[in-house]
Amino acid sequence: MNTLTYEKLQYVQLKEKVKHFCSSNLGKDLLEELTPSSNLKAVENRLLETSEACSLVGAAGNPPLIGIDRINILLDGLPKGEILDPANLMQVYDFLRGCRKTKEYMVSNTFYAPLLASYASGITEFKDIEEELGRSITGNQVDSNASKTLGRIRNQIEKVEGKINERLKSFLNKSENKEYLQDSFISKRGDYYTVPIKSSYKNQVAGTVIEVSTKGSTVFMEPSSIAKLSNELIMKKAEEAMEEYQILASLSGMIFDNHQLINQNKDLMAKYDLIFAKAKYSLSIHGIKPRLNDYGYIKLEKAYHPLLSGELVPLDFEIGKTFRGLVITGPNAGGKTIVLKTIGLLTLATMSGLFIRANANTEIAVYEKIFVDIGDDQSIENALSTFSSHIKNIANIMRVANNNTLLLFDEIGSGTEPNEGAGLAVSILEEFYQMGAITVSTTHYGEIKRFSELHPDFINAAMQFNQETLEPTYKLLIGKSGESNALWISKKMNLKGSVIERAKKYMSDKDYEFGLIRKEKVRKQAQDSSISLDTIVFKKGDRVYLIDHDDYGLIYEEEDKYRNVVVFFQKQLMELNVKRINMDMPATELYPRDYDLDQLFRDFKTRKLERDIKRGSKKALKKIQKEMKKDR
Repeated sequence: MNTLTYEKLQYVQLKEKVKHFCSSNLGKDLLEELTPSSNLKAVENRLLETSEACSLVGAAGNPPLIGIDRINILLDGLPKGEILDPANLMQVYDFLRGCRKTKEYMVSNTFYAPLLASYASGITEFKDIEEELGRSITGNQVDSNASKTLGRIRNQIEKVEGKINERLKSFLNKSENKEYLQDSFISKRGDYYTVPIKSSYKNQVAGTVIEVSTKGSTVFMEPSSIAKLSNELIMKKAEEAMEEYQILASLSGMIFDNHQLINQNKDLMAKYDLIFAKAKYSLSIHGIKPRLNDYGYIKLEKAYHPLLSGELVPLDFEIGKTFRGLVITGPNAGGKTIVLKTIGLLTLATMSGLFIRANANTEIAVYEKIFVDIGDDQSIENALSTFSSHIKNIANIMRVANNNTLLLFDEIGSGTEPNEGAGLAVSILEEFYQMGAITVSTTHYGEIKRFSELHPDFINAAMQFNQETLEPTYKLLIGKSGESNALWISKKMNLKGSVIERAKKYMSDKDYEFGLIRKEKVRKQAQDSSISLDTIVFKKGDRVYLIDHDDYGLIYEEEDKYRNVVVFFQKQLMELNVKRINMDMPATELYPRDYDLDQLFRDFKTRKLERDIKRGSKKALKKIQKEMKKDR
C-alpha cells in the first residue's frame, strides 16, 4: 500500500467519517495513524474488537470515556516541572475518574466483550489521588480543606476583611463625612477597600487615593483608619498564595510520580475511544463483519461504497477462486470506476477493523499490498503525459507486486494509439497474472476484452446499459462483455445511416474502401481573381469574409433589392451590404448535396448535446429520453 492507493480510494475521507464518532482528540489522533493491516490475525482481532464494542453499546450503552480530551497536553508538561493550576488538576481528576469508571464498565460487561474487558486489566486505578484532588479542589479553586494551614490563613483573612468592612461602614455613616461622599457604598479596587469621594473634597479626607473615575468627578479613597488593616490583609493574602502554591505543587508532584502509569491509562483510553468510534460508525451504516481469508478471494453481495449516499445500486462481485483477473467494459459514466473504488475501499475498511455495508455472505481477502491506477495523473512539473504517468505508476507497481497483491486499473492502456495501448495493456495484465496478483481492470478496447474471453483464468464483466432510455443502470454483470454504445447513440443523434453501416463493417474486417473524391467536389483555382461583385450570387450557407470584422460568417438570407444580405456571425444574425463581404467558399463545396442547411443556424444546442453524450452526461441522456418519449 502507498499514499496514492489511499488517495485514489479515498481512504482518508473514510477515516474522517469515523472521526466524528470519537469522544476525544486522543481517539482522533490514533485514528489519524490508523492504516490497514496486512496480517490476517491482526485484522481478525480488529474486527472482533469492533464486534464486541457493537455488542457493548447495544447492551450497556456508551462507555464512560470522560476527561480524556486534553489529558495528553497536561501530562506532557509535567516532566518539564510545570505546576498544574486548579482547573487543570480538575481535568486530571476527571480523567482518573473516567479511567476507573471505564474499567468498572468493562469488567462488569465481560460476558459481552471478553477481549475488550481483558484490556481493562492494564488500567491502573488511582483512588488516593482522586480523593486528594476531589478534597483539595472545588469549583476550579483550591479548597480551604486542602490543608490546615490554608484553612487557618483564610479564617484570619476573613476576620481582617470583617474589621475593614466595619470601619468603612462607620466612615460612611458619620454625618461629618456625608458632604464628602459621592455615594454610600464600599468599593473594592484591586486589593484595596475604598469609598467614593467627590474629587473636590479629596484633600479634606484623610486617606490615599487608589483610583480616579473615568470622568474625574469621583476618587476612590482608602481611609487612613483602615490602612493598617489593609497592610495586614495584603500580608495574609501573600501567605494564602504561598500555601496554595505549595498545595498545587504537591498535587502536581503526586501526578508526576505516577506519570508513567497514568500515561499507560491514557493510551488504553485512546484505544478504547478508537475501538468504540469504529463500532458506532459500523452501527450507523448497519454494517456487517465480513468473513476473511488470506488467499485473494473476494465475494461482495449487495455491497455499497462507504462514501456514497442516496439511492445506490448494490454491487455483486467475485474474484479469486474460479478466475484471478476480471476486465470490466461498458459506456462512459456507467459506473466502472466506482466498481474499482468500491472493491478497494471496502477491502481497506475491513483491513482497518471497520464493518462494511453488505450482505452477511460477503467475504474479503486480506492482502499484503493493494495498488491502484485510477484517474488522470498528468504531471506538468515532470513533463509527463497522461499515458506516461500511468505507465510510470504501473512500472513502479510491477517492481513490488507479488502473489498477495490486489491491483485495480482504470482504463488500462488508454491515452495512446489504440493498437499499441491495447497490446501493451494485454502484456501488462499477463505479467501481473504470472506474478500471482489479483487484477481488476476497466477498458474500452476490444482487444483486451478478447484477451479476457480467451484466457482461462480471466473473465469479462459489463456495466449494464438501458438501450431504451440511454441510461446506465450501474449494475455489474460478470461473464458478459459490454459495448460503448457509440454506434447506437450516433444513430439516435441522426448521424447518416451509411456512415454507421460503414463503421460496423470497418469494426469487423478493417477492409477500408479508399474511395476517391469526385472531381466536381475538388475546389479549383480561380481563373480570374478580379471577379466583379456583380457576378457573385450569395446563397444560403455560403461562407463569407466580413471585411469590417476580419472574420468569417455564413449567409442566412440572400440579397434583397438593396443588395443587403443577412449573415450568421458569432451566433447572431446581422444585415450587411454585399460590398462589406467577400466570398470565401460556396455552400455547394462545403456541404453534401442533400445537406439540411437550416441546421447550420441553430443555437448549437444539438452539437453541445453530442459533446455531453460523448462525455457521459446524465443530464444529456435524460434529455434524449424525454425527446424519445415525445416522439412515441
